[in-house]
Amino acid sequence: MGRSDYDLVIVGCGAAGLSAALSFATETRAAGQEARIAVLESAPEAARGGATRWTMATFRVGAKDRLDPTWVGKMEEVSKGLTDLDYCKVFEREVPTTIGVLRDIGVELIATQPQVALELTGGTMAPNGGGHAIIEALAARIASYPGVEIHYETEAMDLVQAEDGRVCGVRVRGRDGLQRTLNARAVVLACGGFEGDKAMLTQYVGPTACDLKHIAPGIAYNKGAGIRMAMKAGADTAGQFDMIHAELVDRRTSRADAVIYAHTYGIVVNGEAQRFYDEGQKTLDASFELIAYEVWRNQQQTAFFIGDQTIRDLPAVMGYFDTDLPPVEADTIGDLAEQLGLDPDALEATVETYNAAVGPGIFDPARYDGKAATGIVPPKSNWAYPLVAPPFFAFPLTAAITFTFGGLKTDVDAQVIGTNGHPMPGLYAAGEIVGLFYHDYPSATSVLKALTFGRRAGSHAARAGVTG
Repeated sequence: MGRSDYDLVIVGCGAAGLSAALSFATETRAAGQEARIAVLESAPEAARGGATRWTMATFRVGAKDRLDPTWVGKMEEVSKGLTDLDYCKVFEREVPTTIGVLRDIGVELIATQPQVALELTGGTMAPNGGGHAIIEALAARIASYPGVEIHYETEAMDLVQAEDGRVCGVRVRGRDGLQRTLNARAVVLACGGFEGDKAMLTQYVGPTACDLKHIAPGIAYNKGAGIRMAMKAGADTAGQFDMIHAELVDRRTSRADAVIYAHTYGIVVNGEAQRFYDEGQKTLDASFELIAYEVWRNQQQTAFFIGDQTIRDLPAVMGYFDTDLPPVEADTIGDLAEQLGLDPDALEATVETYNAAVGPGIFDPARYDGKAATGIVPPKSNWAYPLVAPPFFAFPLTAAITFTFGGLKTDVDAQVIGTNGHPMPGLYAAGEIVGLFYHDYPSATSVLKALTFGRRAGSHAARAGVTG
């Protein structure tokens, strides 16, 4: 690092941070100035991009690039009225602009219509190349602005405040272990939650949080620094600090984002070969987080999905097992159990009891089919077909943390709100560092939200006249 004075310092090099950098640089150039921006990335360059780099980055977006119209209502419902609805409504309004920016920087977006039962009624959209394509496209566009610097392996330690309380810089530590101050007219915190800090996870999420696998390597660098720094400076918080977004993954592989989504179309058993969850109570997108949380919290991080030939013949369903390893297969349930390390007698009894409870009806993965298994505990409310068609197959599962719910409180312009209820001058936050979710996460919005409010943070800082 040579320079120490900037117009803007951004902590974090994921979707939110890079979006803020591009927005700020673009608007200041349009005003006849060249922005001086420092983007801090605690990871090495090869791992830059936070969680975004590794995700599929599915967007809950359909016709005319609009957010699923049910999302705001869903947020109010699952949060029991605790979420910031104004924030949610601005997000909904701004999504088409965010999609336009992605297209402008060369990200190819592929619109898809879910082929199996989902609550994403308006369809979905995803970048060709996933979140990695977003990070690389943003970084490439930012490289056209000579005043933007990305500092790798550089950790933010503390916020710098003027005598009147305005945030005016960041104290940082480089890979040489030495600290220095980067002065700035404003700071954007976009460095994720506390997924990578076992102490904070244990403090807020609870015992055994250390057992949670990371969904992707990038989140190991999300150590809650932005939250701690801002709270120390007087920031308020929002979101449910003892709740996380988690997903079931194939525990045999180290590949990032090896998610096993289609739990609804079979049965899931624990290490005792017992069912413990109504796999068909909700669609897969509305329940994949909740069953993952249950596996972590109450099932010792061990579970197994089991299906048969009924779904092996359905490519749309099998596409929701996104792992790089083939399933475990056997011609009998007993043999399958032995390969999985389960008690064969116990698994055979579980499957026999389940099969006997399956009621009449036609199995239809494209809708709530009402085909249930009743008279057992737990029941299965939909998509219950008897497991009788070999070969049987299974995926060993564990829960992986994706992001934490608790974070900083901001307004719709991404300004951090202080404990006095007012914006903290010079301080912004965007991405998963912002607390918004309670109880549940209506899916396919995380990366999109980071892009949207990163852009709004950069734009507001530019319009506020922080360049000079």
